[in-house]
Amino acid sequence: MRLTALLPLLAAVPLFAFPAVATAAPGCFDAGVPLTVEEQRLTASLPAGGPAAGPELVRLAGFDPLVAEVKHDLCAARTPRRAERLVTQAGDRLWRTAVDRAQGRRPDLGTLDRFDDRPLYWARLQLSSAIRQWKPFPSQRDSLLSAFDRGSRGLDDVRFPPGKTRRVMVSGFDPFQLDGAGITISNPAGASALQLDGRVLDTPSGPAVVQAVSFPVVWGYFDQGIVEAAYGTALRDRARRPDVVLTISQGRPGRFDVERWAGAWRGGFPDNNNASVTGGVPPAAGWPQPDVQFIETTLPYSRMLAVPGAYPVNFNQAFCVWPDSSHPGEGTPVCRSDAPAPGEIAASGGGGNYLSNESMFRANRVRLGLGLTSVAGGHLHTPVLGQPTGLTDPDFEARRQAIAAQVIALTTAAAGGPDAKIRPQPAVESPRAALESLPGTVLSR
Repeated sequence: MRLTALLPLLAAVPLFAFPAVATAAPGCFDAGVPLTVEEQRLTASLPAGGPAAGPELVRLAGFDPLVAEVKHDLCAARTPRRAERLVTQAGDRLWRTAVDRAQGRRPDLGTLDRFDDRPLYWARLQLSSAIRQWKPFPSQRDSLLSAFDRGSRGLDDVRFPPGKTRRVMVSGFDPFQLDGAGITISNPAGASALQLDGRVLDTPSGPAVVQAVSFPVVWGYFDQGIVEAAYGTALRDRARRPDVVLTISQGRPGRFDVERWAGAWRGGFPDNNNASVTGGVPPAAGWPQPDVQFIETTLPYSRMLAVPGAYPVNFNQAFCVWPDSSHPGEGTPVCRSDAPAPGEIAASGGGGNYLSNESMFRANRVRLGLGLTSVAGGHLHTPVLGQPTGLTDPDFEARRQAIAAQVIALTTAAAGGPDAKIRPQPAVESPRAALESLPGTVLSR
């Protein structure tokens, strides 16, 4: 799936020192071109010191030869067409290598736990930095970055088979909250996406093929329509459209949550480029989409709640509205667990008001805009993974593996076909407490 209309918004920021490029031709890269905040973190080390954390994770996963080869070939590119072909292939190759390594097909690659999502994230930043600072044809920079980014997130790799086989599309996320001691953070949703891509699940309704993508934790990408471009393109394919769309992100400590509501509000928590955006979720250009404040899940949540695993699974019905619908963003949000009333303005969905909630909202807004009410859609929050001691440790790896295994089981349950209608469930906690426990959710004003 080629998403040619998507150009990621990557803000220019003050320059940090960029590491020398192995085997690169002299003068190939311009260190004066500023890097994004995300790319600047490539030089960040653990608080205790040692090598830069991101590049070290790339090395431990055995991705560094791929990164060096792409940089070398980029320096040898003599035409814009050759450069675009090179970066497109590099993005696709990086995603495919990460999936193959995660699923055990590349035991030759490194010593790091194969469930680790971080090498893909940091290798992507190493190569986007190189593309950004590549000297020839600077007017091509945006198109080259876009072509590489699409491929490296699996967006060009969504290929469902035709016929009666059930189809499931899922999305994970990059690591986030990476400043300071957070430099070693992993995202179990991104790790789960790597485990699911291309997998065939055995469901009561027959085999189900899964295709996965990974989204950035950057408001600007969402403004550019990355969610609609991914899910909408798949849903528009009549012969191969998915039967289930499932957005996945990291959520609350100690449990999974199937979210009932997605809301049309951004709470303003900073993204991976330290940018903050507050207000209603804007429409995506070029896609049919209803003007709604809340979208309700159509996932078979009862079946998902029955899935056994290391963590309990909760059906979260919390949401928040602004006290005065004529002045959204003012006052203290009112949080409940019944159902939004007509005319109420969203302050938070059950998945909060950060990018995880917005991924559910956008994916299902375009689903409804295309009239696909028979396609199941919703969001799954994984437990919080926590951080390792140093770069990694056995307990950290075991938790991530347990979460990913349960995500596969929950996705299998979601792929199994329709479920009963929404039924009241006992509340686990107060609606406000449920929402305030989500990273990135902002309710206080």
